[in-house]
Amino acid sequence: MTPAPGSTAVSYDRARFIDWYQRNRRRSTALFEMLAPEAYYTKPIALRNPVVFYEGHLPAFSASTLLRRGLDRDGLDARLDALFARGIDPEDEASATPRVIDQWPTRTQVLDYARAADRAILDALAHAELDRPDRPVLRRAQGVFALLEHEAMHQETLLYMWHQLPHAQKRRPDDAAARPVTGGAPPAPRAVRVPAGRARIGADASAEFGWDNEFPVWTADVAAFDIDVYNVTNRDYLAFVKAGGYAQEALWTPEGWAWVREHAVRHPIFWARTNQGWVWRGMFEDIPLPAAWPVYLSHAEAAAYARWRGRRLPTEAEFHRAAFGDPSGDERAHPWGDAPPDATRGNFDFAHWDPVPVGSYPAGASAWGVHDLVGNGWEWTSTVFDGFDGFEPMPSYPEYSADFFDGQHVVMKGASPATARELIRRSLRNWFRATYPYVYAAFRTVGA
Repeated sequence: MTPAPGSTAVSYDRARFIDWYQRNRRRSTALFEMLAPEAYYTKPIALRNPVVFYEGHLPAFSASTLLRRGLDRDGLDARLDALFARGIDPEDEASATPRVIDQWPTRTQVLDYARAADRAILDALAHAELDRPDRPVLRRAQGVFALLEHEAMHQETLLYMWHQLPHAQKRRPDDAAARPVTGGAPPAPRAVRVPAGRARIGADASAEFGWDNEFPVWTADVAAFDIDVYNVTNRDYLAFVKAGGYAQEALWTPEGWAWVREHAVRHPIFWARTNQGWVWRGMFEDIPLPAAWPVYLSHAEAAAYARWRGRRLPTEAEFHRAAFGDPSGDERAHPWGDAPPDATRGNFDFAHWDPVPVGSYPAGASAWGVHDLVGNGWEWTSTVFDGFDGFEPMPSYPEYSADFFDGQHVVMKGASPATARELIRRSLRNWFRATYPYVYAAFRTVGA
């Protein structure tokens, strides 16, 4: 749930909201401008909508959340409001077929719609009453925070979709972030012992904002365990591929094995095999597989590798203990301490289009010396996504989490290169299906 009706009002700054909204819109515009015109109606990932949908969905969601649900104002355009209302999360391509639209609007129509939404939203942010205890969507400015974080989240969705497009359909921005930092050999794999302790998971009513699945806060007793200091790298995972891991049914769950067989999966989707050897399918170019980068892959692949090594994936509580625990018994706001996220702490906030070598940000290590727990790739856990005891859907987006409490989605923690800094907080949870291979997700293993 979001903070209770009786909790204190949030102290909000209109200028901050307007600046945040405008930064979001500029970044979204830049991401769509990266694409060649012929990509606009394509589906880079068969399980997602075509590109055109997302350029309309971002302003449509913001308008729906703040203007209609929050301020009880009229919609912008009934047809486009409905068309762009919500994305899809189908189990397979057959399930996505009913979403096929006979004729999408032109880009000019989409951009006109977006500009109308921007004008109305900016006017509301400047003049409307944004924190109203009597209106659940506006209580503690929930609707504003929801639309701002929603757009930042979707920017990551756009980027991992763009990653699957042919390089010829993308324009490389003229900035240093577009240049991959490959590094050399990765550090030697090693693990550290995290002693038994308690992990405080979720957010409490004092939080400025949180999505419904972050509430209420709860405490878990965590037994001692050891955890990899670094994420599993491409070099580590290549050993699994060469050992025939994709042909050993015993390493896979029934769901994972069916996926491997049906789709002839033989390696992570971010890899490709060429006459010159393995390459990384980068955002703008293929490069020789960087040994020191974390491997990006599905939960099913990560779990199979962990079994191959005689280990397992961490639970959500173990991730919290490794990331935020402290020998003093206290907990930190971030792995490195209470200082806010900045460019010295990890690969996040769109600093790079691709990963960087593991261990590149020693200033971001946890109290136990574990690296890259925030940034360089979300981290798969073994915890099935569900609500905490006392979960309540949030008024501004009641279907945000509850629709995915189906036993088929798995919790991820941390952040990726495409996670905005505003989303980096201890309580944030992400989730995907176990066989979804496209997201910027890494992993590490644990043992007793």
